[in-house]
Amino acid sequence: MLDVKEILKGFGERYEKLLLFEPLNKLSAMQRKDGQNRPIDMRGLGLLTLLYFFEQKIMRNTKAGRRHLAEFLYAATNEYIDLTLDQFQQLAGIIIETFRPGSGKIKTAEFFNWATGENETVGYQYLKASSFNVSTNEQFYVLDEHGLELVFATKEFYSEFQLSISQLLLRKQLEKGEFKGALRQINEMRVAVESIEEQLSRIQQEIRRNIASNEVFERYEKLIEDISYRLKYENEEFDELTQFVNEAKERLHYKDIMNRETDAYNFVLTISMELEKVHASHTKLLQKSIELQTTALEAAKEALYYIGVESFNFDQDVTARIISSPLPVSSLKAFVVPFLKVHEEKQWSLLTIFDKQNIYEERHEQETSTILELDEEKKQIQNEQMVQFYSVVLTLLLRRLEEQQEITLEQWFEELRNDEKLSPLLQSRYMYDFFILLHQRSPIKVNEIELKDLEEDAEAAYL
Repeated sequence: MLDVKEILKGFGERYEKLLLFEPLNKLSAMQRKDGQNRPIDMRGLGLLTLLYFFEQKIMRNTKAGRRHLAEFLYAATNEYIDLTLDQFQQLAGIIIETFRPGSGKIKTAEFFNWATGENETVGYQYLKASSFNVSTNEQFYVLDEHGLELVFATKEFYSEFQLSISQLLLRKQLEKGEFKGALRQINEMRVAVESIEEQLSRIQQEIRRNIASNEVFERYEKLIEDISYRLKYENEEFDELTQFVNEAKERLHYKDIMNRETDAYNFVLTISMELEKVHASHTKLLQKSIELQTTALEAAKEALYYIGVESFNFDQDVTARIISSPLPVSSLKAFVVPFLKVHEEKQWSLLTIFDKQNIYEERHEQETSTILELDEEKKQIQNEQMVQFYSVVLTLLLRRLEEQQEITLEQWFEELRNDEKLSPLLQSRYMYDFFILLHQRSPIKVNEIELKDLEEDAEAAYL
């Protein structure tokens, strides 16, 4: 069953809000044309008038009259309305007369209030006189209470913050014990949550369809961040409301046991259940906004990247630009450099051969662990084999130097490679360790080098 009284509650206040726009509707009905016989948007000029006096109120300027308003309207609209400054002064007088009758009486309006069943009269004061300049015979005006309310009403705050406002109203209603009105407020919150859900779904579709540039991507990213921040704040308020309702439920439960406040307790139970449902739906919205931030925006960013890659045409964007435009050499480099390889320096200093050799090699974990597990006996055997190999190599090298006092390693290695008996020496790691060691500790006196030192040098040289 519909509760007619509950639906009609607050009808008078809502109707008064409608009548608040009556001066703008009256201006809209006026038919005025400019010098080029084009219609003038009188309602738009009325809104500009409100904004002008609102700005004067912010600046604490009480010396604004018809002449000042005409100068403002002329500066703001002369590119679109073909009127002289004198004609704008006439329009300014008409607009001020609409908001504030020349008699100075309060504008009134009558309506039938269906909630009370009576005719009611409301009064509106948009502009009021502040002072009068006797020397110039000029009246000055300031924005009055209803004019200020109309300025605020023309800026939409409620679509974004409707849920937060409903949460504040719900808390006040619960504090006052207006449980029936609180239940209706929760239903309005449910509608607001559904509206936010539709908004998120629409944004998700727009992200997939409309992002074609980095500027559009950043705009959607900022929009989603704002929505997510607001949802987090609203979620915290839901937690506090839930706790507040639970406390009220426990308090009324005690009174219900004492055979009192039964109806109130039942209302609070219903409020608690409905609030949990709305809170659960809102939590899903918070999760969806997080998904939009992480999934949809990342996918859009990747799509934007591939759009740029696919739309790039080398012949058209680079080759044709270079050939068709007489660009200087410095500008040509800017086109070519991104497509060139990274610069590699082919020269090196001879002094680097005297640096300590740091040659690293990746080893398998199994091989490394095996070397670490060698016992002393195996290390001794390995050292002896290394010394024997070094002795063989050094002997061969000395014999060769007896025949020819100077020879390069390349020539000597080539001779070893051509000798079937000696070529296996080149396949051993010790061959190269030997010459690295020879470079670092020349001249080498084998008797003065312990096996341990020899091993460490060779190992360090190899690594």
